[in-house]
Amino acid sequence: MLHLDHLTLTQDGFSVTADWSLAAGARLALLGPSGAGKSTLLMGLAGFITPSAGRVLWQGKDLATLSPAQRPVSILFQDQNLFAHLTLAQNLGLAVHPRLALSTADRARVEAVLKRLGLAGYGPRKPASLSGGQLGRAALGRVLLQARPILLLDEPFAALGPALKADLLGLVSELAAENGTTVVLVTHDPSDARRFADVVGMVHDGVADAPVATQAIFADPPPALRAYLG
Repeated sequence: MLHLDHLTLTQDGFSVTADWSLAAGARLALLGPSGAGKSTLLMGLAGFITPSAGRVLWQGKDLATLSPAQRPVSILFQDQNLFAHLTLAQNLGLAVHPRLALSTADRARVEAVLKRLGLAGYGPRKPASLSGGQLGRAALGRVLLQARPILLLDEPFAALGPALKADLLGLVSELAAENGTTVVLVTHDPSDARRFADVVGMVHDGVADAPVATQAIFADPPPALRAYLG
């Protein structure tokens, strides 16, 4: 279980608070207007922002002493974190070893993930030669190789068209189910939340509300969601 215990995160004079839990393996969508604190919350979970109050706990363990690299967390940003000067196989290999000192078994793991994502044979290619959908799949491959139990998605597919975005969110759902991964998705699109998430949390006015079952929250929207939907 992921537990945000009276958590307050402050960045550049702005604070967001949260006090709730999320079951292991759940898929949460965070909805809310720009500047509400959604990305700030993800950065705090990943360890890039130190809480000004409260704690982040995973399976009962306080993560405060762990650096971002040590946390049970992978994060995928809008730019998808791929290095233009490296091949696709090398980009994914960074998830296995930061200096790309890969064993034969490691390289086989990378190739297996590329195949799983429909990118078999694409390992020698550079990111610039790939389509948007292929780049999204490659970025997912890197976090898949990290094999961490929590995956944070900060609108990584926002620039894609509706069909490609739906395809990649479907792939995330499939992979998360296979591996029991807990996923937190930041999105501005209610249709993403409906399609992808078990639960939805509104972030507004510096507060991240406790998650509510997706069907229930859209059937009877709270005031913050009603205002957001317009």
